[in-house]
Amino acid sequence: MNPDLERLVQLQRAETELKRVLSELAEAPGQRALLDEQLADERARLEGAREALATSQKARRQFEGELQDLETKRSRYKGQLMEVKTNKEYTAMLHEIETVEREVRAREDLILAEMEKAEALTSEMKSEEVTFKEVEARYRDEGRALEVRAEALKTASARLATERDAVAATVPQDLRELFQRVAKLRGAAVALANDGMCQLCHMKLRPQMYLDLKHNEEIVQCPACSRILYYEPPVPVVAPQP
Repeated sequence: MNPDLERLVQLQRAETELKRVLSELAEAPGQRALLDEQLADERARLEGAREALATSQKARRQFEGELQDLETKRSRYKGQLMEVKTNKEYTAMLHEIETVEREVRAREDLILAEMEKAEALTSEMKSEEVTFKEVEARYRDEGRALEVRAEALKTASARLATERDAVAATVPQDLRELFQRVAKLRGAAVALANDGMCQLCHMKLRPQMYLDLKHNEEIVQCPACSRILYYEPPVPVVAPQP
């Protein structure tokens, strides 16, 4: 292979690997943010379950207080019932007692409903606590893994940048400028030619051009995308031993 072409191929491989590593490194903050969001969502669900239980317990205490007041009122009315002088007053007092007793039964029903509700909410809260602990543990583990991976990628990117620059320094200036122009326009400046076409833009090459290209002796650009082309012979397929 033409030495300059070989250097350009090496430069493209180094550039491609560096871009891959930088792209993966750029995704790290988003991955961390996703972990933070997942933990925050689970914490919000746990807090919601706790608040719902607290609200139910507060309502029960309120109804129990109201029930106590009603029972006190009923006892007072029953005491007053023995002191009335007329049938009219007696009937009115019985009506008051009946009204209070209806309210007592209503409060008892509400208290029972809140007790049943609290039982279900307690079960839900305990389940959310277990889930939150699992999510929290996963958050710590995956967070540490992300940090380790990010550090490894930073180290790799620095190494690859050094390697890329070292290869670029061996490429003649005119070819390096050509590489940079095409890379700026197309993303990748060098492309493999195989099966009679540029493997990146898929443009069919003229037969004679493709035939000459197979020798890898000249710097040849794709007529369609301007990428620098090179050829690699197919790897022979080794038949399995019987």
